[in-house]
Amino acid sequence: MPLRVIFAGFRHGHILALYKLLKGRKDVVIAAACEEDAATRDELAEKSVTITHTSYEAMLADTPCDIVACGDVFAWRGARLIMALEKGRHVIGDKPLCTRLDELDRIEELSRARNLKIGCMLDLPDAGPYLTVRRLVRERAVGDVHTVSFTGQHPLLYGTRPGWYFEDGLHGGTLNDIAVHAIDCIPWMTGRRVVEVTAARVWNARLKQHPAFQDGAVFMLRLDNDGAVLGDVSYLSPDGQGYSMPDYWRFGIHGSDGYLETANGAKCVKLFHRDSTIMREKPFDPPRPGGYFADFLQDLDGSPNLDGLHTERVLRSSRQALLLQRAADTRQFPAPL
Repeated sequence: MPLRVIFAGFRHGHILALYKLLKGRKDVVIAAACEEDAATRDELAEKSVTITHTSYEAMLADTPCDIVACGDVFAWRGARLIMALEKGRHVIGDKPLCTRLDELDRIEELSRARNLKIGCMLDLPDAGPYLTVRRLVRERAVGDVHTVSFTGQHPLLYGTRPGWYFEDGLHGGTLNDIAVHAIDCIPWMTGRRVVEVTAARVWNARLKQHPAFQDGAVFMLRLDNDGAVLGDVSYLSPDGQGYSMPDYWRFGIHGSDGYLETANGAKCVKLFHRDSTIMREKPFDPPRPGGYFADFLQDLDGSPNLDGLHTERVLRSSRQALLLQRAADTRQFPAPL
């Protein structure tokens, strides 16, 4: 019997990728979909999304289901997921899962007590560039990892990005919003744990009409081997270039035996050995489209892929992103992760 999924909110466009993915699967059926915002419902009608409910609580009460998928306003997601878990449903969310640590505490408590699984649309590890980096690092192509630098700057696209982003209390912070991708991906790529926020800063750089919005966001982390991570996830990338900038999700890794780098829009992984004057180009490994959902299903079956995106990893990455955000907001660091 196919798994029954209901969708709770479409206020961020990422969730449409999951909706489209599930529509193409035979082992899953979309049993219902809710959007409480009238303007968003009008937009969804043009995107082949069938809305069945305008109340999340009514949909959850009325519709038999196995899984609740949530892509609503960031600050509303935690309550939506908690309500689903309290009803005994597995959940999968767009990132971030929630914007408060107490919400994540409750999500984790319910998951453990009721053996419910948590999925998340953390999809960087499904892409060919990063699958290739992981393989090369695990093959010790650069030796012991010492530093990771990455740039995940985004265009702000003010005027087309949802307006709720800029309303007080609804976004929850740019580090929790974007850096969670890297916090999840870097341990998976390198085999090193992230253990500390060494420094972090968020600020309003140019969007002066919304002074509370953090369009600047940078940080430094410490790895478990005393290595370092430097990251920039600011909303300062040129709007006119969209997501085509060469530094969009660009990762560089220095190790004891060399250096490698790649990016979302790159054509290969560039590999530089310590003792060679030759730069080698490594072709990308095949991607895993929808791999995060395949991992979620494996977790539901009780045989989680230990190298994949299982419940424990989703909870760990989400918690570390929230702790990073708190360190930046309070300017209290170093802070353990």
